[in-house]
Amino acid sequence: MIWHIAKRELYDNLNSLRFALATALLLALMLTNAVVHLREHPGRIQEYRTSATDYWNALTPRTDLYELAQKGPGFLYKKPSPLRFCAEGGEAFLSNRVDAGYVYWGMDDLKGFWSVAYPSSTPNLTNVRPDVTKIDWGFIVGYVLSLIVLLFTFDSISGERERGTLRLMLANPMPRHIVLIGKFLGALMSILVPFTFAVLINLFVISVSGDVQLDAEAWGRLSIIFIVAVLYTGLFIALGLLVSSRVRQSAVSLVILLLTWVTFVVFMPNTLASIATGFSPAPMTSDEFMERKNQLHNNRWRETYSMRDKPMKLSKFVINDAEDQERLNQEHLTQQIAQVEVARAATRISPAALVQHLLESFAGTGFSRHLQFLENVRQYVRQYREFVIDTDSADPDSPHFIGISEGISRKPVSPESIPRFEDSLSLSRDFNDAAIDLMLLMLLVLVLMSGAYLVFVRAQV
Repeated sequence: MIWHIAKRELYDNLNSLRFALATALLLALMLTNAVVHLREHPGRIQEYRTSATDYWNALTPRTDLYELAQKGPGFLYKKPSPLRFCAEGGEAFLSNRVDAGYVYWGMDDLKGFWSVAYPSSTPNLTNVRPDVTKIDWGFIVGYVLSLIVLLFTFDSISGERERGTLRLMLANPMPRHIVLIGKFLGALMSILVPFTFAVLINLFVISVSGDVQLDAEAWGRLSIIFIVAVLYTGLFIALGLLVSSRVRQSAVSLVILLLTWVTFVVFMPNTLASIATGFSPAPMTSDEFMERKNQLHNNRWRETYSMRDKPMKLSKFVINDAEDQERLNQEHLTQQIAQVEVARAATRISPAALVQHLLESFAGTGFSRHLQFLENVRQYVRQYREFVIDTDSADPDSPHFIGISEGISRKPVSPESIPRFEDSLSLSRDFNDAAIDLMLLMLLVLVLMSGAYLVFVRAQV
């Protein structure tokens, strides 16, 4: 009986004007998304390859261990995701590199050591809703698909009540939950048909072009993204059934659903993010950061004059100065990250922001991807420093004062032995990071569906 109701609902929707309009709209948006991605992605890949090659070409000629220890690896670049068409993730506002370079002290016999510096990102990081200027899957699913769902379900129950067919249906010995589940499945199939068709056309255009390489992991990520879109669709179907069961007129149902959509999809994400950011501790400003950095450097500068004839102290001084600079950079970065995470946590009440977080996580873009890139940098930095220490320790003739040129091994270093930075993504880590958001999305679907059932079983026909 469930499938009979679902098929009838599907047949009615397939023969409606809204189905044709939804199909045309989704197909047009998905094709636009594919064309834009194919035009922009090769340039991003080429820029990354050029930057990565420049980084390695600058590093490999250094066969002197002190030069490697003092200058560091240089710029480390973030690899662009091939699935950026799924979620732009504000990548334009996130730095695509980290500077692991040195500071020149202005003295021939004393040079500063390298530290990790993180280029500042713009305040747009607090904008966690889909970017309406980018036609990615996040915008299509978060905005367009959710609105289409409401237009398909606003009259599911109220329309039957107005036509009198609901009373005839329930006159048969049929439990109401059967009717509700059948309508849910019918609406889900009606919406998934045009959406799946548009997605397949989108992926076909992208995969056959040859400009975007989608490996097995990428297809796995796309499968998870599609499941997230299905859950999001189910959430708004349940919302439509809930409101349609509660009111007696379809027009009233449509108005309530549109107001709800505007509140949760358009208004809430930015508003909650702004409120949460206002109550969270503000990170130090750029001026404050530079003032502390200069003060730290000046204090260290005055100390150098008492250490010119003390190599061991001078070595420790140079190393400590680099550590202090890096600690200050890390403090500034941590404050920025904490503020953004507070804003993202506050917006989890919005289904659109929740889905945006999930799409970014599995597409390998956005803030979650940036945090993973920074973790990759930290791991490489530790590996690079261990390489310098281990290489120096292996030389019995070295005084082992790494901070100065006279205190480190003078044996030439093989370029093949220098650690190389490789930025990579981990699906298992992305899944773990997104587990809470995924469970919240499923919980919202269950809550709204349970609410629709409780309202429908008490509704008078």
